[in-house]
Amino acid sequence: MNTFIRNSVLGIAGLAFAGGVFAGPATAHATPSVESMPVAVAVQADKPDMGKLVPHGVQGAQSRIELSDEQVGNVKAIIAATKKAGMDERAAVVSIATALQESKLENLGHLGERNDHDSQGLFQQRPTSGWGTVEQITDPEYSTTAFLKALKQVDGWQDMPLTEAAQTVQVSAYPDHYAQWEQQAADLVAEHWNN
Repeated sequence: MNTFIRNSVLGIAGLAFAGGVFAGPATAHATPSVESMPVAVAVQADKPDMGKLVPHGVQGAQSRIELSDEQVGNVKAIIAATKKAGMDERAAVVSIATALQESKLENLGHLGERNDHDSQGLFQQRPTSGWGTVEQITDPEYSTTAFLKALKQVDGWQDMPLTEAAQTVQVSAYPDHYAQWEQQAADLVAEHWNN
């Protein structure tokens, strides 16, 4: 019996030794624990929620234009002015859609016969209507701030369809035209809000 127990113990020890030789020491070649491994984390900036940017869905057929560097710069200026005014992404969408309709995001000077009276800048604001001087309304930050100040005075603008909110501020001869730019404006805000 002693021989049987002794042989069993030696057999188990031999298996343990052989397992250690083939597998290697448990600590020498073990995979490092998760805590000791370097971690690469991809951080994606939060993009605004499209449901907040376009809460009513887009209305009607949508237009879209390719933007130059100058136009993208004006988008960024509108977003910066919106943030500075303490307003949210939806205000930026309304502002950008309005500027897309009024000037295609180009800071327009006086266009002579092609101008609506003395309308100028991104929002085609008029000095004779009290929007500011020519120098002021052709400054993207100033003109956006003036637009946003007027928008804030519209009761419930946040709950209005974009074209209604924009028209209440702009008093355009073509009040429904703002709606066609809502998707592109929302896409631009989503792309540039956190830049």
